Parts: sequence; structure tokens; C-alpha cells
Amino acid sequence: MTTHAPADFIVGDAAPGVAVHDVAAVNRKETRQLYAERRKIYAKLAHGTFRNLKWIVMLVTLGIYYALPWIRWDRGPELPDQAVLVDVANGRIFVGPIEIWPQELYYVTGLLVIGSLALFLVTAALGRVWCGYTCPQTVWTDLMIAVERFWQGDRNARIRLDKEPWGPAKIFKKSATHISWLLISLLTGGAFVFYFRDAPTLLVEFLTGSAPMIAYLFLGIFTATTYLLGAISREQVCIYMCPWPRIQGAMTDQHTMLVSYRPERGEPRGPARKGPDGTVDWSVRGDCIDCKACVVVCPTGIDIRDGSQLECIQCALCIDACDEIMVKIGRPTRLIAYDTIAKREASERGAHEPLKLLRPRTYLYAGLMAVVGLIMLVAFSLRTTLEVNVVGDRAPLYVPLKDGGFRNGYTVKILNKEHANRSVKLRVTGLDGARLRVLGFDTADPIIVVPTDDLREVRVFVTVPVASVPKLSPPSTSFQIVVEDVAGEARMVRSTVFQSPVRR
Repeated sequence: MTTHAPADFIVGDAAPGVAVHDVAAVNRKETRQLYAERRKIYAKLAHGTFRNLKWIVMLVTLGIYYALPWIRWDRGPELPDQAVLVDVANGRIFVGPIEIWPQELYYVTGLLVIGSLALFLVTAALGRVWCGYTCPQTVWTDLMIAVERFWQGDRNARIRLDKEPWGPAKIFKKSATHISWLLISLLTGGAFVFYFRDAPTLLVEFLTGSAPMIAYLFLGIFTATTYLLGAISREQVCIYMCPWPRIQGAMTDQHTMLVSYRPERGEPRGPARKGPDGTVDWSVRGDCIDCKACVVVCPTGIDIRDGSQLECIQCALCIDACDEIMVKIGRPTRLIAYDTIAKREASERGAHEPLKLLRPRTYLYAGLMAVVGLIMLVAFSLRTTLEVNVVGDRAPLYVPLKDGGFRNGYTVKILNKEHANRSVKLRVTGLDGARLRVLGFDTADPIIVVPTDDLREVRVFVTVPVASVPKLSPPSTSFQIVVEDVAGEARMVRSTVFQSPVRR
């Protein structure tokens, strides 16, 4: 039996008297309509100051990214000579003369903290300029659009091409575009992999098919993600995937510089129609002629005249486009410009508001950067080239000897950060009468050689004779193992404990 809704019961767009199952179908249709299909954006090429700045930033950042793995740095015969290398196999990071070991990853953490605070500072002062100029997604999207424009033409030509039926010319242009995108993605993925292995060696291995399988795997992953995110998804990454547009609201305020339309000067907008005298009466209208030049150059497809929006990446291409139109119609430039909410609100009231880039939150971010930087600088200045770690045996804790004395075993790990072999000696302090013996050496006072940039483990026995047992503090007595460079360049002292039974 079919149940019908009362005549005055309407759900969604359903008419009175529509069956319940029909109403559900209408509701499902409305739900589907909530998810709009992607509207392809055909960004037009802009000309001007900010477009030129974006070209420069793109060339510099891509140049650094692609060239850095090939820069050499001589560190000695037994060390890699790649200037920047994340040596996963040996657990080290090389940046020029600096070498970071796994136990020193706090330096990397410090750099990430400083980078985050710098991003907060720039955002508080200038909005999302990181997104508009130096974000990898923006840089590679800009490059992919430039390639598309090379093969298919500017905005109008690309729109016409997409509307045309498939033919030889369209197939060629589309194929050339995607092949170029894939080649760029391959170079991008290859360059990233080169940061983790000696670049010239890995390149030869790639070309000869002898590279490690993991290298091919990550090359494929980085190639696919660059192609998908930079060439296909583009602005969708910035709008829907990136969390930064949502976070930036906490960093900005009414004094943050943002790309802004000035309605007090542009409104009322409309086409510029000439009067009987052949001129436009600008006294009765705004400077905006509603040409939408600012819209067609926007890489995210927004209308900046609608105000500050989440999708805006602050690339300022709309400023270039608008200025070009203003020059043509003989009006002052910067109808769209970098401005603050406070200055615009004051201008609408006929008042003047000074620019306040230096304010409490910018001082806070800069101060935190200085504190973290100072901590890292102090830590780096106190950094030693000799590290020692002492680990006592857990089982057995102690070994009783025939003469009534006791013996403890230890593992001493000696890390040599010097780019040369290092000779060291070990001795004991703070434990009366104790004798130290290094396994594998016949002499009582052996010289241990630690290779260049390497870690050496030695087994050590510390023995307390029966005469010194009464001086122990059972169950554990503190003492020190001293590791000294034979050349006198370094000395490390590590405290540990000597285990002994409780006397009854």
C-alpha cells in the first residue's frame, strides 16, 4: 500500500500530494546537487610587476630545487661529496660543512619550528604571500599552466580548444601538453630522489637499470603526485586539500596586508559609457568598469571584488590585470591593491589609518624565532666531535670473583664525528682500586682507534678487588668512565654505577 503525504506536506521541491517515495527521490536529487562539479579555470596570462615577480620566484626556487643535489662539497676521501644529502643508509644528514647525526635531529626540529614561526610572521604581516609565490604547489602549478599555455594558447584559445570536436590538431596539442607535464613530473620526482643518494651515481644506475628498487618506487610516487597535484588538481589542492587557508585566520587581523578591492573608489561599477561630449563622467560612478579582468587572471577563479576569501592565495595577479585596464581608461592605478581592513574602513569614513606591520603579534613571532634560533646557536656552539654512551650489563648485574672482589660489564659506544681517524684511551675515576679491561686488547691501557665519522662499540670490564669492596655502597656505587683523545683534543666523562650485593 502506497502512503501519500498530505496536501500541505512539502519536502524540498516536492509538490503537494507527492508520494513519500517520490519525495525521497527528490531529496536524494537535492543532496546530489549540494556537491558541485569542478568548474575548470582558464587563467589568462597577466602582465605586470607581480607577474614578473612570480616568474623570478619560480625560476629561482625551481633552479635551487633541481640544481642542489649536483653541487659538490669536499669532506674528505671517506665521506660523500654531495653538498646536501640525506644519507638514510648511514643515518646522517649533510648540509655543506654541517653533519647531523640521528641523535642530533633536534637541530632539524629547531629549523622546522623557526620555519613555522617565520610563516606565521609573514602571514600576520602580508597574508598568504607564501601560498601565492613560494608554496611548491603554487610553483609547480604555475609551471604546468605555462606549459599548457605554450601548447594550447592563452585563455580564449584553450576554451575554444576544449569546445572543439576531437581531431588531429586537438589530439596533438592535448598529447603534447600531457607528455610535457609527465616529463616535468619525472624530473621533479628524480630530483627529489637525488637528495637521498649520490646524484651522479644514482643517475647512472637509473639509466642502466641497476638502481635500488626503492629508488624506482619513490621516483614513481613523486612523479605521479607531481602530475596529479600540479597538472590535474591545481587549485583544488589549495581550496580543498590544504589546511593552511583554514589556519591562517588565526594569524591575520585587521592590520594584515591583503590583496583588496577598494569599493569606496570602484563603486558603483559598470561599463564606461561615453556621454554626448565623448567623455566618461567619472564623478557620478566608480572606477570599476566591470571588465572582469581581475577574475580571468585568477588561478583559483574568484572575484576579488567580493572581498577576502578562503580561496585567495594573495598572488596579486588581479592587481596587475586591473592596473593594465586603469591605464587604458586613464584612471589611477591600484583600484585593487595590497591594503589592510583597518585602512579600508578608515578610508570609507574619510579618515586615515597608518600601516601597522609592527604590532604585538609580529613582535611575538619574531621574538619566538629569536629565542629558538639562540637556543640552536648555543647548542651548536657547544657541539662536540666526540660522543660517548655507557650501558651497563643487565644480566648478570655483577660477577663475584674467587678472591672476593666483584666485576661489572659495560658496553661503551664511542662516536667519532671528526673527518679523520681518532685514537682514544679509557680510564675509571671515582671508584677506589678499580681496574678497567677492554675486551680484545692484551695491554692494560689500550689505544682504541675509532674510524672517521663512525661509531665503535667496545666491551669493558671494571673490577673492584676485595680490598676495596668495603668501600662500595651496595647495591650501586656511582663512578665515571673517562674517554680521552690521545691527541688531547677532546675528553668525555660519563657517569654510571657499579653493582654489588647487599652485605648482611
